[in-house]
Amino acid sequence: MTNESRLTDERAIYGSEGDREMAAADKKFTLWALAWPIFIELFLQFLLGAADTLMVSRISDDAVAVVGFSNQLFQALTTLFITVASGAGILIAQKMGSRKYDEARTIAIMAVTVSGVIGLLLSFVLYLLPTQIASLLKLPAELLPLAQTYISIVGGGMVLIAIMAALSTAIRNTGNTKGPMYVAIGMNVLHVILNYAFIFGAFGFPKWGLMGVALSTVICRLLAVIVLFVMFRYSFAQTIGLRDMTLFNRRLFGDVLRIGWPLGINMSCWVFTQLLIFAFIAMIGSAELAARTYMNTLESFCFLLGYSVALAVQIQIAHLFGSGRVQEAYGTAFRAMWIGLAVVTVNALLLFLFGDKLLGLFTSNADIIALGVSLLGLNLLLQPGKMINMALSNSLNAVGDTRFTMWISLFSMWLIATALAYWVGIGLGWGLVGIYACMILDEYVRGALSLFRWRGRKFLLKAERGDPDARAAAETSAPSGKFASTAADAH
Repeated sequence: MTNESRLTDERAIYGSEGDREMAAADKKFTLWALAWPIFIELFLQFLLGAADTLMVSRISDDAVAVVGFSNQLFQALTTLFITVASGAGILIAQKMGSRKYDEARTIAIMAVTVSGVIGLLLSFVLYLLPTQIASLLKLPAELLPLAQTYISIVGGGMVLIAIMAALSTAIRNTGNTKGPMYVAIGMNVLHVILNYAFIFGAFGFPKWGLMGVALSTVICRLLAVIVLFVMFRYSFAQTIGLRDMTLFNRRLFGDVLRIGWPLGINMSCWVFTQLLIFAFIAMIGSAELAARTYMNTLESFCFLLGYSVALAVQIQIAHLFGSGRVQEAYGTAFRAMWIGLAVVTVNALLLFLFGDKLLGLFTSNADIIALGVSLLGLNLLLQPGKMINMALSNSLNAVGDTRFTMWISLFSMWLIATALAYWVGIGLGWGLVGIYACMILDEYVRGALSLFRWRGRKFLLKAERGDPDARAAAETSAPSGKFASTAADAH
């Protein structure tokens, strides 16, 4: 085919220069093109958590239990600033697309500033009241001294997590997705080195144990914030100076909150219910708490690729829906769901076959390994349900149906994953297996409700009829932040 005939065909298909630009953009929005960078960043996050767990296990199983418990607490508190980051990320992408670069810049600055203020307040509370908070959440008394050390240091650096999330969101939504990924690589390498040095007394450092892990975490986050801020300064046409950090626009900030609040509530449902589940497990015993912490690490590996697919399909469907290609958007959700199901099922099966050996890398405690192996069988049921839920709830978010996913999360997570789990696991005495069974039920209930909603095509049919409200919803549904709206499904 000649260049001239190819150009003629393009004109016939796309009709205008703008349409040809859209076709070129489509190549960036294939499932593969979107999923692999997300997978790399998620995989690096997983490696960081796995390295932490593996190295901390060399201190003691109690130390592992404290780290797992504390991380659930920190995840719960991050919802207070992730709501701002998620809404800001969506708006930044929109403003960049409409060439309103000054407004995008202002929104990015506000996100960093407001997130930093919230993070600073959390840092003060966690630094001053670590033991009281751990006691309130029913951490066993024998673990409180370790919790005081870890929560006060890592929690005292909560401001770094807040600023890092906002900076990464702003940079990523300007189109620079590689920058945060490179920072994640650097963080992982440095964190492993510092963990080794501080835990085992290598390179002339003293053996600090769990305190060393905490210090390593805070140091790596501080350096990451510095590097990300340098990138952030040059992410827009006009360089951002320190004086610019005082910029605030009430109208734009209102838009940020309007977009971010359903996603924030959805995420907060997950992290706070998970925090309560950890508290229930802590009531059973420290061995069960350690087993659940090890399972969190193994589960993360199990569904990592599927989670990347779920995040990618949210971006892809938002792009198709915003372009008016609603039929393609409808079918894309199911295609991604089946791909994800194949991936997570294979991963769960491999984990079940080799799980006892993997658990042996973390602990030599036979009771903890036995508990973990029993959960690996249930994991074969959990992961497919989680994949269905993630793929379809993300698809609903992509077309703007975020309030529905928020409401089903409020219903299922609190009544099934929390209240029912307490009754079955604690009240009926089924223990960790009973709690895990309720978590499985929660995933399938939310997945079934999301499937019913998606097959109803409510927002898709509105868009086909030219309903402006449906199209406006699409413009405020693209994923953002630290994969904000779906972070709730990360475990």
